[in-house]
Amino acid sequence: MECMQYIRRLLEDEIKKTIKRQKSILLLGPRQTGKSTLIKRLESNLFISLTDPKTRQRYEKNPELLDGEIKTFTATKKIKLPLIVIDEVQKVPVLLDVAQEIIDNHEGIFIFTGSSARKLRRESNVNLLPGRVISLRLDPLIISEIKSKELLDILMYGSLPGIVNLPQSKLKEEELESYVTTYLEEEVRSEAIVRNLGPFGRFLELAASESGSIINLRKLSQEIGVSHTTIASYFQILEDCLIIERIEPITKSKTRKKLTKAEKYLFFDLGVRRVAAREGIQQPRERLGMLFEQFIGLELIRCSRMKSRKFKLRFWRDPDGPEVDWIIDNGDSYVPIETKWTDSPTKSDIKHLKVFLDEYKNSKAGYLICQTPRKVMLDKNIFAMPWQDANSLITSE
Repeated sequence: MECMQYIRRLLEDEIKKTIKRQKSILLLGPRQTGKSTLIKRLESNLFISLTDPKTRQRYEKNPELLDGEIKTFTATKKIKLPLIVIDEVQKVPVLLDVAQEIIDNHEGIFIFTGSSARKLRRESNVNLLPGRVISLRLDPLIISEIKSKELLDILMYGSLPGIVNLPQSKLKEEELESYVTTYLEEEVRSEAIVRNLGPFGRFLELAASESGSIINLRKLSQEIGVSHTTIASYFQILEDCLIIERIEPITKSKTRKKLTKAEKYLFFDLGVRRVAAREGIQQPRERLGMLFEQFIGLELIRCSRMKSRKFKLRFWRDPDGPEVDWIIDNGDSYVPIETKWTDSPTKSDIKHLKVFLDEYKNSKAGYLICQTPRKVMLDKNIFAMPWQDANSLITSE
């Protein structure tokens, strides 16, 4: 992508505070969310990028080189506790074993980055440095980090920093096409060791199209022509590669016996989702409402990570009646949230919120997020609020 003005990330302050405490960091995030750009702004003493094939092969052949380099570096530079950055550490995960000894001996502080958790999570012999690193996540931009808050632009082109920075829609489209082709369709498949590329490519398109909907594995398996267990494994691949977010439903109720138990998945970025689904930028109003719902769900997840709030984003659906788009599950309380593509909310828009509040007494208030310019009380303990303020719900309970 073109070299553009840096968009300052709110996570930068958290990273600096963590380093000041002399703690090492594991920074995960999808490709092109700005991890490399962010860590290059820090004053590291040694930067190792494993995206370079020669560098990667060098450490694959002899991981202990890292220990020798740091000891030599420390001795010659007279720096007691150097900061070492290892970019895309999942490409040579054995370096985590070498780093453990360095951390334990107080000989260095590390920042490890990765755009895929698959090798780090799925291989039992990978050392995740328990108790030695602080895990952080860098997602696409949240609302407060985007300078130009054009809602339609966000829904169509997403919020990857390099895309948001581009001045023309044509350039944005070209970069998104490149992302889908070179990363999703090639690198994800390669990393996942998918032998039959045809079904996986078709799955990717359908998964993007179905983003935000309740997933029916058997229906997808019939459309693609592979088993439903294979479809489930494909979803796991995308989750491990940080491409999708898995959302579980609320399934417990005193009065409703048919609550949906199937999960939803959200693509991590709306622009990538649209291009992967082979959709254009001209969307009907109904579709815009669905994209707006996904956008708010993603915003809540990202803000939660940013603010280190431990909650689960869920949804609630009775196939015979009401449903609520998003539920903030704080463990001991719920915050129900509906979304609506309107700037003039009415009481008819909140009927399912009222049902939910009556059903779950540990819910203090419900919210309708829409395009209203100001917060509006629509009913007792139910408010309409501007989409720009959605992240305030993360700290309201």
